[in-house]
This record gives sequence, structure tokens and C-alpha cells, in this order.
Amino acid sequence: MAIQFVDIARIYIKAGNGGNGAVAFHREKYVASGGPDGGDGGRGGNVVFRADRNLSTLMDFKYKRKYIAKNGEDGRGSNQSGRGAEDLIVRVPIGTVIKDAETGLVIADISEEKDYIIAKGGKGGLGNQHFATPTRQIPRFAKPGYKGEEFNVTLELKLIADVGLIGFPNVGKSTIISTISSAKPKIANYHFTTLTPVLGVVRVDEEASFVAADIPGIIEGASDGIGLGHDFLRHVERCRLLLHVVDVSGSEGRNPIDDFNLINTELVSFSEELAKRPQIAIANKADIATEEQIEEFKAFCDEKDIQLFVISAATRQGLTDLPGVVYNELQKLPPVIKYEPEYVKPEIVEDGNAFNIFRSDDGAFNIEAEWLVRILNGCDIDDYESLQYFQRRLRDSGIIDKLEEMDVKEGDTIRIEDFEFDYII
Repeated sequence: MAIQFVDIARIYIKAGNGGNGAVAFHREKYVASGGPDGGDGGRGGNVVFRADRNLSTLMDFKYKRKYIAKNGEDGRGSNQSGRGAEDLIVRVPIGTVIKDAETGLVIADISEEKDYIIAKGGKGGLGNQHFATPTRQIPRFAKPGYKGEEFNVTLELKLIADVGLIGFPNVGKSTIISTISSAKPKIANYHFTTLTPVLGVVRVDEEASFVAADIPGIIEGASDGIGLGHDFLRHVERCRLLLHVVDVSGSEGRNPIDDFNLINTELVSFSEELAKRPQIAIANKADIATEEQIEEFKAFCDEKDIQLFVISAATRQGLTDLPGVVYNELQKLPPVIKYEPEYVKPEIVEDGNAFNIFRSDDGAFNIEAEWLVRILNGCDIDDYESLQYFQRRLRDSGIIDKLEEMDVKEGDTIRIEDFEFDYII
């Protein structure tokens, strides 16, 4: 049974949250009053994408859609910090482009054999040992851990090949690549034999080689998703040079010049940049073509100033010199395209003072501020020193001033998510 080829997937990734800082106090025999010794929380695990040359499809992501790293451990007493969580490793084929699912902007191009941190784990929260001062010797509060980054991302596999063989179905691309490289695609005399891209290394000599891709054939309308559509076009985006194969004999009742023009029209419709890539025309099936057919296509290529190779992949006529010519052309061209990151992660101000206040229908003043929720979660409101710390942050951040501007009155309800208290002057 053949493995299904999957070259696009959407998944959810989330890095681990940092562990919470601990509230603890030193306890030891014969020591009357030990000080605070709550340890810090551990770092949450990152989500790391790792390039793997042994993978050639995004099939795994069709069945598993959520990738969540572990949280860091909470801090403990005796100044013991929590253990940081291990990173979550996600293996993908080389050539995978990771995009933000909402904006379509590139986050990373997994084009080298190395690790890429896509979602960073949250920092651990500070234990109460950090909040002791000469006037606040028994702090009964600590900081919770920070949240890990999370995204919905799209994975797109774009083959990394120097050369792409393009052309209508059944023009001989599979036979050509099987002849000039070690690739062994399925070959038969019917349309869409190649349903998945096939990569092959073409060796010119011991120290000279290039990677060629046999791209699935297209039909008119591919740029609009007809036929294999973008499944074809996605994989030629990185190619530096295109070998445009036509059946010069017209054995299936099509005109090779019309075929050549139609496929270039699809390239323009998909990407004008892609359509500008240099091409070498390959007139295949010359062994069954008439001299008139060959001369007509030669004249067309001369008029368009396109380099032409007349070959027969079946009999290997004209194939001997092709790898060397292609290799020499590649030396004149820029390296394989790599997609630069475009996505800018929202800036996270870890302990900033940004907030929003609005009044709800029940008359309560609602405060929206993630940093304040974190502080509130780490405080013991029943403890006097913790309450003083919380109130001071309200005052220093400007929240109290804003409430007074909004004409808050004594006894009005102040709400921070699910926590409510009465305003007291």
C-alpha cells in the first residue's frame, strides 16, 4: 500500500507554562523564626521543530493536530527551584515552511538540519524569598509562572531542489529523471502516473551534483486548483532552473507549442516571480517525431530565445550531455530560495502596566490587565502584607488614578476576572 503524500497541514502548538514560585518559610529545630525560602518555578518546555531528512511527507500531522510542551515544575521550600520542562521536539521534512495560520506570514523556513524554536516556554515565577525587605520580612506571596507561547500554524512542504522538471502529464518527466539520477519513480503510459514529487540526485562527476525534482504533471487551470493544482506548483517555488518537458511528437494529439505556453500561463497565474525562473526546453519523444515537428518546435524556441535539448528518454538519445549543461547553468544562478521570517510575535511586557477599564451593565468597574491577574494569583489577599503589595501595584500602575477619573465611589464593585472587591477610599 502506497503512503499518502501530504504536503500541507494545520496544527496547534503550545509551549509549556513556567512553574509557580513557592511561598515557604525556613523551618529548623532551634531556629525561632526562619525567613522566606520559597524557590522559583522552572521554565516551561519550548516547542522545537527539527529538520529530518528521513521524512518526505507531512502525513503524521494529518492525524495529530495538537502539540503541547510540558509545564515547568513549581518551586519548593528550602530555596529549591522547580525543574525546567524538556523541550517538545517536532520532526518535519526539510523544506517545510511554517506560517502563522491567521495571517499567512512566514514564521520559519526549515531548510537546514538544525533545531528551530517556534514557541518559547514561559519563565518560571519568583519565590517569596525575592520579596523580603527590611520592612516586609514575611512576604506571603510569590509570582506565578509566565504562560508559554501558543499558535495555530500552517505547515507547507516546499521541496528543496535545484531543478524542477515541469510539463503536462505523460510527456516523459519520470523517465528522464530515472535516467539521469538515482530516483526510481513509477512509470507507466497513462496520465498522472506521478502523484507525488520525486527527488533525485544527479551526479555530473565526483564533486559536482545537483538535486532534480520530478513534479507531478498539471493541466490547464492548475493555478485555480484544478487537477493536482497547487500540489504541483508549490513544489517548483524553490527551484532555480526549470526543465520544461514537452512531447514534441504530439503523440496524444496535443501541440507541444500550445502545451509549453499553457504551462507558462499557469506559472504566471500562480506566481509572477516563479514564471521568471530560467527554463531549458526539453523536446522529448524525438524518436517518434517527424523532422517537421522537431524543426517547428526549434523555430519556436529560437524565437523565444529559449535553450533547447532534443531527446528521447526512452532510447536515451541526447541525454548524455544534459546533466553537464544543467550543472553549468546552475553555477550562474543564485542559491536555492529560503523564505525569510515575516511574522513578528506580539511584544510581551512581562511586568508592564498596560490595562483597560470599562464599566459593565451591573455598574461594576472591570479591570483588564494580564499582569495584574498574575500578581493577584500569587497573593494571599487575607494576608496584610500581601494585600499591601497588591494595593501598591494598583496605585503605582495608574489604575487607581484612572478609576478616580471615571468617578468611582466608595463601595463601588471592582472586578478583575472572577475576583471582586469593594472600592474603599
